[in-house]
Amino acid sequence: MVQKNLSVLPMGGKNEAFGQYFIGQSYLATLSAAPIPTYNVTFEPRCRNNWHIHNAVSGGGQLLICIAGQGWYQEWGRPARPLNPGDVVNIPAGVKHWHGAAADSWFQHIAIEVPGEGTSTEWCESVDDAVYNSL
Repeated sequence: MVQKNLSVLPMGGKNEAFGQYFIGQSYLATLSAAPIPTYNVTFEPRCRNNWHIHNAVSGGGQLLICIAGQGWYQEWGRPARPLNPGDVVNIPAGVKHWHGAAADSWFQHIAIEVPGEGTSTEWCESVDDAVYNSL
């Protein structure tokens, strides 16, 4: 079942390009490929991405702008924080983290890849159910 009316932005198709790094179904719409890659990412309830790191020689990182529903963001070694429409998360390069939907809500955020030199994403372990269910 696909939730409608999350935001005015396109939801996109099933996120098959990165689906292996998610638990649950996500959807991806490219809003801008250049000069700054910008995406609308939609998560079904309980969907979350794996722990990951945006690496860069200089600059880099990721900016999340929450636009619909409720979600979670967590940095390695820190408590998870709830995300709601209007919240902005600045994720510096080198910070291990994950983000995704709350258990009872669809969630959308705009993901902006911060320009940098030598940027890459390092995908790590999944966020297991025990950790997620404790939120």
